[in-house]
Amino acid sequence: MADKTENTINETLSIPDKNIVLIGMPTSGKSTVGVILAKVLGMDFVDTDIIIQQKEGLKLNKIIEEKGEEGFLKTEEKALLDLECENTVIATGGSAVYSRSAMEHLKQISTVVYLRIEPTELKKRLKDTKERGVILRPGESIDEMFRSRAVLYEKYADITVSENSKTIEDTVRMICDRV
Repeated sequence: MADKTENTINETLSIPDKNIVLIGMPTSGKSTVGVILAKVLGMDFVDTDIIIQQKEGLKLNKIIEEKGEEGFLKTEEKALLDLECENTVIATGGSAVYSRSAMEHLKQISTVVYLRIEPTELKKRLKDTKERGVILRPGESIDEMFRSRAVLYEKYADITVSENSKTIEDTVRMICDRV
């Protein structure tokens, strides 16, 4: 099915002039959509969570355990600020928007796409925040995280794509239509 979608999309597409950055809640599909989007557009793909894990030699949850939330956010910010690429789809971690300087850097080199999911969908998908390496402030609920991050995602987004009742292929097509 993906090949049919790719062929249909490729018939009408031109490759964007700069990078595409995907932002959104944990589990919004940034990495999955990013890989397919890069393939369809003939772009490179980078997952900043993987870059962070490679540089630190640890999984995200272990980095948070060792460095604490603020230490992790500084590590993430540095990884984002160090990004220099072209013609690349970049999937960020959900907490990337906590760094103003990193987001300003990404906006300079990219079109920023917010993959928006509803709070009910987030709760359905996100089972174990600690194992996944999700930053929750002390005492913060998933609803509170959603509200605080959603404002930042909207602030930095050039394009917002609602994923409500959409397949991955639908999401890729919507992004392609708008970039």
